[in-house]
Amino acid sequence: MPGAGPGPSQFGCAGFSGILPAMSFFQLRIDVDAEFVDRLEACLEALGAQSITFSDRGDEPILEPGPGEVPLWGQLRATALFDAARHDPDSLHQALLEATGWDTLPGFAVETLPERAWERAWLDDFRPMRFGERVWICPTTASAPADEQAAVIWLDPGLAFGTGTHPTTALCLAWLDQTPLAGRTVVDYGCGSGILAIAALKLGAAHCVAVDNDPQALRATRENARRNEVGERLSVLHADEADTLEPADVLVANILSGTLRTLAPRLMKALLPAGPFALSGILAEQGDTVAAAYQPYAEMGETLRRGDWILVQGRRHGRS
Repeated sequence: MPGAGPGPSQFGCAGFSGILPAMSFFQLRIDVDAEFVDRLEACLEALGAQSITFSDRGDEPILEPGPGEVPLWGQLRATALFDAARHDPDSLHQALLEATGWDTLPGFAVETLPERAWERAWLDDFRPMRFGERVWICPTTASAPADEQAAVIWLDPGLAFGTGTHPTTALCLAWLDQTPLAGRTVVDYGCGSGILAIAALKLGAAHCVAVDNDPQALRATRENARRNEVGERLSVLHADEADTLEPADVLVANILSGTLRTLAPRLMKALLPAGPFALSGILAEQGDTVAAAYQPYAEMGETLRRGDWILVQGRRHGRS
């Protein structure tokens, strides 16, 4: 569901959804109980909302969901963005009442937004960032770093999360930077925007396989790889096809800890003996249970930490 929160999702992460020319927008806000979210979201989409975001209105914390679960707060606030050239708030108010069958729209409010290319506004604050010694994430509006050894990933808003700003992505990028990758094969499981796969290729990997269960993430990965001129060395697979993977030299997976535990046999099967791996999307207090799921298959290494998030690393048992 759009707007469910930042950071690792069940399998990759949601984010921006395309490029629009600058135009005037307004947004509607509506309070809704969790049981009516699907109905409201469907009505807003049918009426032409450009985006729909749900946020907590009851100060109710949500911890990590179990595999296959989609978390929802009990009380939510919906924010829907509309093109002011095509819609007016009064007509939408009436249309929503008719479409939902409700007598009122609790908390209904309208906010007019100034004319601006909103999907690119984040670039005002997005500057080139370095991870480890060589990896740089840069918007296409920036200049390349002066360092000739820099592995630069050019990234603008796309269909999936992953700009390096979240601690889990940053941990994985730094880990890739210090892992020997030249001439090796890499699996990026839960690829999102493809940022980790592209980083591995920029750092010298011969080939990378990016896996996700979200079709938007797979499209974003292909497009970002094309923009970074590494598409010829990248294969993109839906998770349903992951059993066909040839074991790789290196594996990285940035997904939720519950999913990492469930996927432990599959991920270790996708890694050659003695191959190093990194797992992130893990809160610090979840590290022991994730490591325990991989100990039957691997020698576990030092845990890396950034804020509340950690990266669990290890090396698969066996000789290379």
